[in-house]
Amino acid sequence: MANVGKAVKLGVFTLAIMNVTAVVSLRGLPAEAVYGLSSAFYYLFAAIVFLIPTSLVAAELAAMFQDKQGGVFRWVGEAYGKKWGFLAIWVQWIESTIWYPTVLTFGAVSIAFIGMNDAHDMTLASNKMYTLAVVLIIYWLATFISLKGLSWVGKVAKVGGIVGTILPAALLIILGIVYLSMGGHSNMDFHGDFFPDFSKFDNLVLASSIFLFYAGMEMGGIHVKDVENPSKNYPKAVFIGALITVLIFVLGTFSLGVIIPQKDINLTQSLLVGFDNYFKFIHASWLSPIIAIALAFGVLAGVLTWVAGPSKGIFTVGKAGYLPPFFQKTNKIGVQKNILLVQGCAVTLLSLLFVVMPSVQSFYQILSQLTVILYLIMYLLMFSGAIALRYRMKKANRPFRIGKHGNGLMWFIGGLGFCGSLLAFILSFIPPSQISVGSNTVWFAVLIIGAIVVVAAPFIIYASKKASWVDPNAQFEPFHWETVKVQAPAAGTTATAQTTNTNSTSATKDTTSATNTPT
Repeated sequence: MANVGKAVKLGVFTLAIMNVTAVVSLRGLPAEAVYGLSSAFYYLFAAIVFLIPTSLVAAELAAMFQDKQGGVFRWVGEAYGKKWGFLAIWVQWIESTIWYPTVLTFGAVSIAFIGMNDAHDMTLASNKMYTLAVVLIIYWLATFISLKGLSWVGKVAKVGGIVGTILPAALLIILGIVYLSMGGHSNMDFHGDFFPDFSKFDNLVLASSIFLFYAGMEMGGIHVKDVENPSKNYPKAVFIGALITVLIFVLGTFSLGVIIPQKDINLTQSLLVGFDNYFKFIHASWLSPIIAIALAFGVLAGVLTWVAGPSKGIFTVGKAGYLPPFFQKTNKIGVQKNILLVQGCAVTLLSLLFVVMPSVQSFYQILSQLTVILYLIMYLLMFSGAIALRYRMKKANRPFRIGKHGNGLMWFIGGLGFCGSLLAFILSFIPPSQISVGSNTVWFAVLIIGAIVVVAAPFIIYASKKASWVDPNAQFEPFHWETVKVQAPAAGTTATAQTTNTNSTSATKDTTSATNTPT
């Protein structure tokens, strides 16, 4: 029987690979390849100040609230109150909505390269109307499939992750090694500077998008309880996963830089062009359509899974009274149909930015930057909230804890993640010098107005919420500070005695007093 119990536990390496699979995507490699050797610095820097802190902080929070709904809404809400918790889960949902056009743009480019005529493929991939059509067709198809609630979607996503990401990443790195070992000319200067030129801030904006490469590691925190001896083995899995992730990104980026001159790197096309060039070198051009299909399948399988995924979180919170009844409507099999349809309309409007942006590449970049900005708002709340909870819920049970004693290590890890996220947030507003984004006015208008509208929306909705919005069938556990409030009048004594008793009890057990209740 002891062996049965151990069989359900995840091994260190298994969890590390799960984290790698959840995070690694090849579509962003060209954005960093323009930096040459210094791209390795950006990958390492972002891993230290963002990837590892995200993994560790999310693990503590996920283990701490493992039996309660809400995810990031719960984590931030326990620290700062419902309004800020709602903001956190709102930007997480909106961020994923903005992500769809960017990832499907990469998918459209992959589909364009299925043909055997390189010139025709590149022309098609640069065509804005073609890209717009593919993005909308595939997205709405995925939405309608999600509304059907098909159980095989998850299996498709798993296969797509292996076929469309892991295998192509390994192949790209192997091709780069073979190319150099056979005397191929390297377009990357490996004698260049490892440290970038920090005096040119506009050169850092594309590097700030690297934080989005590592985003999503907070999802791995849900597995912290599935690891034997998590206080010891979970950090091991985090560091192993981070190392593998960094190696894939660095070596994959170098492989592109080796085969494509820096001046010719295109954010949307260069991954496919890189594979094409390598296949030509080894006289296996027939493999180009195959790898294009694999990459497209990986993108489409991922989108198929995520179309319904992030919306489930906001749907669950909405049923607890945070969204109007319209957004709580489901179809006959329980799928959140209205949220999915609203999400689809938002994706359609964002995709129409093709009309005003000078190129597919510039569209891809500006939406990527807006995605980074919104996602980083959530991370800023998460990191600071984790530190705040060390004081608001001093005695709470933490199955996984950063640092055995005191709060010093949490201040260091959480503070590192917060400062790294803040730096990337600021840099994300600066127009990149490497690509044409058209008018800087349009660039700043889209990012600033877009961020303001998205951030203001949840506060407006929260201020407008009504008691009638609460679904009577919703089972959403109260926050710890709400429990403190409810306990006070139940004691059957005077209000003063109740407050004193409640404060004393909560201080003894796990939380803050009612006087420190977030609002």
